[in-house]
Amino acid sequence: MCNLYPITTNQAAIIALFRVVNRYVGNLEPMPGVFPDYKAPIVRNGAEGRELATARWGMPSSSKALMDATKKRAEKLQAKGKTVDFKELLRMEPDGGTTNIRNVKSKHWTRWLGAENRCVVPFNSFSEFNKTEGGDIWFAFDEERPLACFAGIWTNWTSVRKVKEGETTNDLYAFLTTEPNAEVGAIHPKAMPVILTTPDEVEAWMTAPLDEALKLQRPLADGTLRIVARGVKEDLTGPTT
Repeated sequence: MCNLYPITTNQAAIIALFRVVNRYVGNLEPMPGVFPDYKAPIVRNGAEGRELATARWGMPSSSKALMDATKKRAEKLQAKGKTVDFKELLRMEPDGGTTNIRNVKSKHWTRWLGAENRCVVPFNSFSEFNKTEGGDIWFAFDEERPLACFAGIWTNWTSVRKVKEGETTNDLYAFLTTEPNAEVGAIHPKAMPVILTTPDEVEAWMTAPLDEALKLQRPLADGTLRIVARGVKEDLTGPTT
């Protein structure tokens, strides 16, 4: 599971590479470490073309996951002798979101797989955690960490992200994962992010019929990526231009 990546390339380069026509962001400062629930840039489809926006990382979790979490919380409260309003407890159950999406056949995810909810997520490198290998292991196309993107989805959603915030409405995003290639699999054998490598792949993900778009949910060819850092929580050496 990939729960950490940086985006340090400036927005002018993002706009140029992904042919953005509208932007809904202020100044984008370099982000050497994007963690779950952070706001980060995405490129999505808009009425006039592609839009650069920011969204919080973590799509809505499934109703089952929220129900299970609420039941556990209710049991703990009841064990302390407290009265529980289960309906209200469920409504206010904090949902930090789901950052990685693998099972695109799930009914929970199919509602957001149309072109209107597809996006790309700009990045320079990404981390997979492996304790025995030194913690966070960072992958990129090369030492220069060129700008690239994950295949993602987004939605506007009202929920409780954090108890202290209460109920809020936010744009949310996550990206797809797939089987790992050789170099990622040696560190994290379960999955790797779905990465788009050409303008044609970006166009297909953003606009193609779903069956065609989902053909992009595949690992990169072996040897495409390399390890560029180990054991650090931020990748500080990516480009800013």
